[in-house]
Amino acid sequence: MKYFLIILCTLFTFICTYSGAAAVPGAAATPVATTIMVFGDSLSAGYGLPQEAGWVSLLKKRLQTQSQAHLINNSISGETAMGGRNRIGQALKIHRPDIVILELGGNDGLRGASIESIRDNLEAIIEVCQRNNATVLLAGMQLPPNYGIAYTQKFQDIYAQLAKRHRLKLVPFLLDGFGDKREFFQADGIHPNGPAQQKIVENVWKVLRTMLKSQPSIADGRPQISH
Repeated sequence: MKYFLIILCTLFTFICTYSGAAAVPGAAATPVATTIMVFGDSLSAGYGLPQEAGWVSLLKKRLQTQSQAHLINNSISGETAMGGRNRIGQALKIHRPDIVILELGGNDGLRGASIESIRDNLEAIIEVCQRNNATVLLAGMQLPPNYGIAYTQKFQDIYAQLAKRHRLKLVPFLLDGFGDKREFFQADGIHPNGPAQQKIVENVWKVLRTMLKSQPSIADGRPQISH
């Protein structure tokens, strides 16, 4: 009987202590790592490079040492803004990201798509992300001058306009610092080579790190995906 009472008292004390801690208002929840999804085209898919050499892989390594964040690369070579619009809902449903790095539109511009269609498709992606509580980091692009001053300027303006309208963080130009230097591109003159990848990481990290500092810890389950 004596031993039974000791065991009973110990168990009661444990239950009370556990319950009390859980009931304390403001008690810190177990932090959940921020999930980041890169949603882009060949520039983010690492076209022409070993998988570990692309800027997304390099960013993933940095996050492992400097932040509690989990990075997913959902980029497809050749992807367009329309293609991204068609698959963003499923991508959000599967990966449930907290932050989406949106890097699309370049292929549309290179194909001479209408400015209105590029803007509309990118905006649709942004709106789906926001409805699902995913914060968007928009990566801006620019076109070669041979596409004409009027078209290239309107294309470049798409990103700043969308960032302002939807209050997004913006990387003004993903290839900033080397976009006009031939030595940083592969033979096709379009895709950045290995040495350029770290420069892209720095361009993204300057903005992303400010978002990670302000990103709240996630204690509750994420909402249902809304299309």
